[in-house]
Amino acid sequence: MAVVDHDSSVPLYARVEAVLAASISDGTFPPGSRLPNENDLIERFAVSRTTIRQTVQNLIRRGLVEIRRGKGTFVTQPKITQELTELSGFVEDMHALGRHPSARLLDKQIVPASESVAHQLALTTGTLVMRIQRVRLADGVPLSFDETYLPRDIGEKVVENDLETEPIFSLLEQKYNLPLVGAEYQLEAVSADADVAQALGISQGSPIFLIERTTYTAGYQPIDYEKLYYRGDQIRFVTHLERRTAPQAQKKMTPQPAAKKEGAVNG
Repeated sequence: MAVVDHDSSVPLYARVEAVLAASISDGTFPPGSRLPNENDLIERFAVSRTTIRQTVQNLIRRGLVEIRRGKGTFVTQPKITQELTELSGFVEDMHALGRHPSARLLDKQIVPASESVAHQLALTTGTLVMRIQRVRLADGVPLSFDETYLPRDIGEKVVENDLETEPIFSLLEQKYNLPLVGAEYQLEAVSADADVAQALGISQGSPIFLIERTTYTAGYQPIDYEKLYYRGDQIRFVTHLERRTAPQAQKKMTPQPAAKKEGAVNG
């Protein structure tokens, strides 16, 4: 790792930041590795604690490192790029990207459907439904907090399985013979509230992609409603759009001059 020039006119924290960023870029600190702790960095660069903290905050803003509570500062994985082109589940998506998916089950319980949940599942408000809360991880890094709602009858069957290893989509289709035929997506940018931040191990207020997805089975019957909170610093979504064929412009009708009326020819 290069040393910093203490005689430069560039602010000291920026010089330390440049050295650490270069070490991340050249693989000295590969993705997933832990940076030296604060005291080691102070000694290594012969700078103050304030300078190191400013440096780390700048690296966090650049998306190069993240703080994991109680563990230290780690180099982030490159952002996952996920295409929104077909209906697929988290496990399928991560496998397609060469990542190792896993899950941590937080809660599963029967709850009364709120107005919005009931609307998405075509139920009456207050109807009892199964709510499942999980953290989904890619290569051991928390990527999303998922809140899944299922009609009670199928939900009670689904939760009998190991939801940390078995995807709900696979269970619905392969075990319970409920083919998934399509889904409706809504995606918006939000800030992580206290519950989501705690589940994902990030700071409250961090940027989050919220996807609301209602998935349908045969006959376009809603079977699964999810609120998926994805970390904005870990993933980007892309899609491919085709240009709709432009309607032909209507031809402007130019008024034609009236034909001249010819008179009788005298003989």
